[in-house]
This record gives sequence, C-alpha cells and structure tokens, in this order.
Amino acid sequence: MDELARARRLTWVTLILGLAVMWFLIAIGVLAGVGEGKLPWWRLVPALLATVGFTWLGRHVIDAVLDRRYPTEQVVGAAVLALIAAGVGGADPFGFGFVPMCWLYLATLGVSRRTVILQSLGTLVACVALGMLGVATGASVMAIDVPPAGTLVYFVVLYGLWSVILPPSGRIWVWIWRLAVQAHEGREAHTRLALAEERLRFARDLHDLVGHQLSAIAVKTELAVRLSDADPAAAKAEMAEINTLTRTALRELRQAVRGYRELDLAAELNSVKGVLEAAGVRCEVHLPYRDLPDGVAPVFAYVVREAVTNVLKHSTATFCDITIRFTEQDAELRVRNDGVARWQADDLGTGLTGMGERVAAVGGKLVAHPAGDGEFLLTAVVSLPLRG
Repeated sequence: MDELARARRLTWVTLILGLAVMWFLIAIGVLAGVGEGKLPWWRLVPALLATVGFTWLGRHVIDAVLDRRYPTEQVVGAAVLALIAAGVGGADPFGFGFVPMCWLYLATLGVSRRTVILQSLGTLVACVALGMLGVATGASVMAIDVPPAGTLVYFVVLYGLWSVILPPSGRIWVWIWRLAVQAHEGREAHTRLALAEERLRFARDLHDLVGHQLSAIAVKTELAVRLSDADPAAAKAEMAEINTLTRTALRELRQAVRGYRELDLAAELNSVKGVLEAAGVRCEVHLPYRDLPDGVAPVFAYVVREAVTNVLKHSTATFCDITIRFTEQDAELRVRNDGVARWQADDLGTGLTGMGERVAAVGGKLVAHPAGDGEFLLTAVVSLPLRG
C-alpha cells in the first residue's frame, strides 16, 4: 500500500506541475503588461482572483480523477473561471490566456478520445476568439511584440500547439497511474487467490485426516463395545488401538497445521487393512516388487486413505481389494469393493474432489464409479513421463 501511495503522490505532483507552469506564464504576462502600462489593477485583480479560484478547483479535479471520478460540476466551474481570467486579463498564450489551456489539460483527464478532440477544438476556438477580441478592444496584453497582420496566426499557432501538447501530457500520467492501480489490484487478487487455495488445501488435508481417523476410531470403539462383555481382553486391546489411533491423529493434525505432513504408503496400507478387517471387511493388498517413484507414493497414500474412509462410511462392503502397479509409463492404484449398494455420488464429492486435485498435481487422473456386479472401483493413474 505504501508503494501505491507513493505512486499516487508522484502522479499528483506531476499533474499539479501543469498549474505551476500556468502561474509561471501568468507571471511573465503580468510583468510584461504592468511594465507597459497595459494591465491596470481593475483588470489584474479580477483576473488573479479568477485564476486562484481556478487553481483551487483544479486541485480537486486532479484528486477526483485519481479516485476514478470525473467531477463534471468542478470542471464546468473551472471553465467559467478560466474564461473570465483570460477575457479580463488579456488572452495572451504567455499570460492569462494559458488558463483556458490549463483547463483543457485538466478537463481531458479521464475522458474518451472523442471528448478530448471536441474539448481541444472548443478551447482553441474560444482562446483565439478571446485573443482577437482583446486585440480589437485594446485589452490584449502581449508578452511578445507581434505585428497586427500576424496576430491571428500568432494566436492560432500557439493555442493550437498548446491544444495538441497539453491533453496527452496529462493523460499519459493518469494512464500510468491506473496501470499501477491495476497492477496493485492484480497482486492483491493473486494474494487472495493464494490464500483461498491454501485454505482449500488445509481444509482438504483436515478432511483427510479427521475423516479417516474418526471413522477408524468409531469402528474400533463399536467393536470394543461389542467385545466388552464377551471378550474383555480383546476389548481392552481394541481400546489400546483406539488410544494409538487418537495419538496418531493428534500428531498428524499438528503436522498438517505446520504444513510438514507427508503420508507413508506402506504404513497407510497396514493401517487401512487393520481398520477394514476390524470392521468385518476382508482386505487384500497387492503391491509391486519395487518402490514407487518419489512423489507418487504419498499421493497414493492419501487416495488409499480416502477410498477406505468412503468404504467404511458409504458402503456395505464385505470385501476390499487394493492393487498398486507401475511400469515405465505410468503408476496405477485400484481400490475395489463390493458395497456399492449404498453409494451416493453427492456423499463422496468433497473427499474425491480433494483426491482428484492431489492426483492431478502430479500429472495424473482419478476416476471413481460403480463397476457392475454390485462393485465400486476407484482408479488413480499417474503418467510417469509427464513428471520427468
């Protein structure tokens, strides 16, 4: 925000220099007019007062434009004061005649190109007319001696030059300022997006951790309750495992908060196999004879955890098969169970979406669907060449 504030101050100071140039040229005209006795006080004072009022409005116009507003009323008021200053003070381009040109410099900030052209032409005509009227009535104060025959050319050339130079000289700074604002807003949007993605990642991790561990604890607690009367020793063993699961969940939750958690595939397979069998689901695990490539095993561990959590929560499975294989081209994980009868697509959306994101992050794809004969199949495939 400090950088944006500095950019605004720099743009404001640069634009306000137009008003400083105006006062410099007015000082030249006033000195020339007073020195030659062509600018009496009854004309000088109203012209100066109108210019002061114009300057005050001009500052507000600049502030409004930098705030992405176009202050129409202030622009109109400044135009009236500019014409008064030029008409009363003698419309010399190097004097009070520059006040309408400075109005053009301010009025064209933040408007369309078509409007710029119309404002430039209107201001040019008004200034040339005021200059010629001042010459005809003897009210014109010339800082430069110009032959009477060349007066019209003098006004047209100088005011035409101002009309061409001044509008783009101010508009380019407003354009640069708006680019700076857009860049700042873009960085803020990127930051917000990164924060949102991090929140989604953390929510996904928390879902993976809490969902699986609580499901396992619930299953083992139910089993311990059933065994408490028939086999107290077995019930005690289950409660000991529940205690272990609880401690493990707490440790992993702390690691997830710190952002350091990475699951071990072998340990996860052993864990889910024990949980499934404790719930009465026969589990078979088929593994390759060699370790998976780096980066794939942790992702497959998350997928296994989510898949088994869904088997426990959303199915009536009695059998679950977990198979992992990989070749030089790809690695594949297949989790198949026979409990599809209670499967509902809406129930699995959050977990499977998170798993799909994890698999996609390593160049893979996750597919989950009923496979026929009352079975449900989840497949995760990672293309190894894409990762290399």
